[in-house]
Amino acid sequence: MAFTSGLMPGVLCRLISLMGIQRASASRGGGSDGFASGGGDASPFDRETTMTETINNIADVIGWETIRTVVGLIGVLVVVVVNALVLTWAERKVSGHMQRRIGPKEVGPFGLLQPIADTVKLLAKELLTPQNVEKPLYYLAPVIVFIPVLVSFVVIPFDARLQVKDINVGVLVILAFSSLSVLSILLAGLGSNNKYSLIGSVRSIAQNIAYEIPLLLSLLSVVLMANSLSLKDIVEAQKGVWYVFSQPIAFLIFFIASVAETNRTPFDLPEAESELVAGFHTEYSGMRFALFFLAEYTNVFIVCAMTTTFFLGGYQGPILPGIIWFFAKTYLLVFVILWFRWTFPRVRFDQLLNFSWKLLIPLSFLNLIVTGGLLKL
Repeated sequence: MAFTSGLMPGVLCRLISLMGIQRASASRGGGSDGFASGGGDASPFDRETTMTETINNIADVIGWETIRTVVGLIGVLVVVVVNALVLTWAERKVSGHMQRRIGPKEVGPFGLLQPIADTVKLLAKELLTPQNVEKPLYYLAPVIVFIPVLVSFVVIPFDARLQVKDINVGVLVILAFSSLSVLSILLAGLGSNNKYSLIGSVRSIAQNIAYEIPLLLSLLSVVLMANSLSLKDIVEAQKGVWYVFSQPIAFLIFFIASVAETNRTPFDLPEAESELVAGFHTEYSGMRFALFFLAEYTNVFIVCAMTTTFFLGGYQGPILPGIIWFFAKTYLLVFVILWFRWTFPRVRFDQLLNFSWKLLIPLSFLNLIVTGGLLKL
């Protein structure tokens, strides 16, 4: 608090002094517009130079790093929204072709505007609050579910020079904030005062605990090989060979656990329609449901982006720009997840937990031990 209270007056004084300098120079010129002088009008070049200097001075006061971070966050929000629209359209198209249907085709060319129409319809719905809900928990859950999404986007390197923030412990940041999504699901189940929502949230917590362990252990093998917790360093360490070739078991474990973390088929027990209506977001509608919906599809993209970063070389690739390689690899994995939905049946809850505790966790432990032993040789 002391730092903030001391910083703000200094910033304001600096801005006021800059404005005073501009006014003083204008008054000396005698012009009413601030640029005209007694000896003649200032050229457009002089005006542009003065404006550029003013902008640079203001940016120096605020801090270029702060401006860069704010612009990056705005870009992240745009990517999140556009990605959700693209994935909803892609899932309906993929499912349509797999079932010998056409899919969306009426709204816009090839149905491309269908997600926008669905979004407008969803946002136009009335925000209903059921009786007897725990209002603080009920209202807080949709907000918290969106925080891990934004943080994960901040630390993922989309290209060698396109990363909002390169944190030297980026792996820990993603893993730490991803646990908040479980908290939001718990709050949604407890706050909704609905038995189906509560059962769905309990299932989700048990599922996330079971699959977070193999996900972390498989990731440790990658960290050992790269000798860094920075996502950019991990990508740069794969210039010669992608880790999918040197760590195939870790890749499979990580990807399977990631699919389970997103509650996608065949691990969609928390939202099983035939058993729990809509799971933990049964009682949500309108914008609140849209936040859950947006977070789900963004999480699908994030786990695929993380898999690309850790195992597929990230933005590494020949000829084409790195960002094209990154999105090509990521959306290939997204297609695999969409393909899972129409290929595999939903597993039972006991099978879901046994698969992790009895197979994935021991296998990931063994892979970690072998990796550490080979690196010591």
